[in-house]
Amino acid sequence: MRKKLIKLLKILLLSILALVIITVTTLYFSLHEKLPEGKSGPEADEFALKILDAVKHDNYLNTDYLQWTFRSKNHYLWDKKSNTVTVKTEDNSVLLHLDSPEKNRVLSTMYFNDQEKKKMVEKALMNFNNDSFWLIAPHKLFDKGAIRKLVTLENNTKGLLVTYQSGGTTPGDSYLWKVDTNYRPTSYKMWVSIIPIGGLEASWENWTTTKTGAHLSQQHKLLGFGIPISNLKTWND
Repeated sequence: MRKKLIKLLKILLLSILALVIITVTTLYFSLHEKLPEGKSGPEADEFALKILDAVKHDNYLNTDYLQWTFRSKNHYLWDKKSNTVTVKTEDNSVLLHLDSPEKNRVLSTMYFNDQEKKKMVEKALMNFNNDSFWLIAPHKLFDKGAIRKLVTLENNTKGLLVTYQSGGTTPGDSYLWKVDTNYRPTSYKMWVSIIPIGGLEASWENWTTTKTGAHLSQQHKLLGFGIPISNLKTWND
């Protein structure tokens, strides 16, 4: 009896595994898109500058402090003048010195050994790189190592493909921006190392004009799931 039960469990597990493989394979071939071709040069840069104008990039550059919460769990206070970030989660707080990583430290009265502190700092930096991108990506079109290309979309409109050759946690990622008639982003398609399916599209919506005049998006949707940004504030000294 026991042998039969074990055999049935094995068959069940193999069936589930086969179903998962089939589902993932189906999703991959139905959703995956190749990275589109585009043309770099003055026209692509001009398109990017129009996006920067639409999101009031100059006001963003002149913002001293930026605060937000990502998906209701990661909390950030970014002092852009000193380029330091306080990252708070339910578990701990970390102070990141983005220009001087050797000064990074864990903010806690609890004892952690050096290895634990290192992992906490690495996780905080990884979260910041990801979570801040979902907030300020339209302001990063001319970052060091970014390549901009103008792409013709399906409806014969234009989009901007930006590939980051350096920086962040996963250099090499690409994003294809779609914009409205005023050049404000409405979505981007992603070709990123952490997602095996290329071309997944995430919306950029619920735009707000912050206290310092910068325009930032507070809501994204990816595969029907919401990615909210809350507690958003900007201010200057």
